[in-house]
Amino acid sequence: MSVRLKLTLSYAGFLMVAGGILLAVVWVFLLRYVPEVIAVPSVGPREPGSGPGSPLIGIPDRADLQAAFVPKALVALVFLLVFGLAGGWLLAGRMLAPLNRITHATRLAAEGSLAHRIRMEGRTDEFRELADAFDAMLARLEAHMEEQQRFAANASHELRTPLAITQTLLDVAHNDPARESDELVERLRYVNARAIELTEALLMLSRAERRSFTREEVDLSLVAEEATETLLPLAEGRGTAVRTTGDVTTTTGSTALILQMVTNLVHNAIVHNLEEGGSVRVAVRAEGADAVLVVENTGPVVAGRLVGTLTEPFQRGTGRVSTGHAGVGLGLAIVDRIVRAHDGALDIASRDGGGLVVTVRLPAARRSA
Repeated sequence: MSVRLKLTLSYAGFLMVAGGILLAVVWVFLLRYVPEVIAVPSVGPREPGSGPGSPLIGIPDRADLQAAFVPKALVALVFLLVFGLAGGWLLAGRMLAPLNRITHATRLAAEGSLAHRIRMEGRTDEFRELADAFDAMLARLEAHMEEQQRFAANASHELRTPLAITQTLLDVAHNDPARESDELVERLRYVNARAIELTEALLMLSRAERRSFTREEVDLSLVAEEATETLLPLAEGRGTAVRTTGDVTTTTGSTALILQMVTNLVHNAIVHNLEEGGSVRVAVRAEGADAVLVVENTGPVVAGRLVGTLTEPFQRGTGRVSTGHAGVGLGLAIVDRIVRAHDGALDIASRDGGGLVVTVRLPAARRSA
């Protein structure tokens, strides 16, 4: 049976039970509490010769009451049954109408139409809350699907580029046997290294999204110092000053992923900086229940409309490019996935005078008393 039919039978059954109880109460009252004779007070002048007291009126016996009451009671029950079924069917349909709209939207989503929204009107009730939650879920699914489609298109383009370069180099070498092999080997080695770097970055991105790591206590200040020391030769080669400050601040998560997150942030801060005289400041501090990491760097002015796109894969500030510095365009995308995998928050803002200020907030580790 459908839910509507079940509700209809429930309404009708409840109405029948209530009507039956009411009729039973009336019947019991007639049998047990109504006297056989009722004295009716006289309201007019008494006739000469009448006895003292009020006149008496007799009540029909129980057999007469039963004969008069039972048919009427059965008719009333039949009426209640019909009324309950008809009214219950209408009420059930009205109550289930919002659920039918949600079911229709669910079928459309199952067929691949994620753009449809229920947008249920009316006052807030359980169905309205369910519809709003379903609309929010569809919006997130649609945004995630679009993001995955852009990511797949960009990743396939980035992976196709080194393969195309390799094929071109091999074709040139095949058509020119006199070409020196050392130069060819060196170029193929560079292209292969770029392809390996891109593949490892994609694996890191997938690992962060799946949250397939063991959580442990991590000192964010030590991780920041390790990352800056590793990238210090790169900073010195570009003439960029790197300064790290902060106290002991612990969080919970994967040491390897958090180290990769800080390394990517510092690397981007060094690469996307001024050609000469640039600086990078890395600060770690505790703010309430959060462990905060701030990476601030000088550099070119970044338009506000581009800041929101920096965490998308293969975005490098001025648009999607493939050359210009050592990197594959997944640095901040990996940072964003790692931060979300650790239940944190990432904020990127333009810096006055040029450059960026990147703030990462991670839940601080709980310390026992």
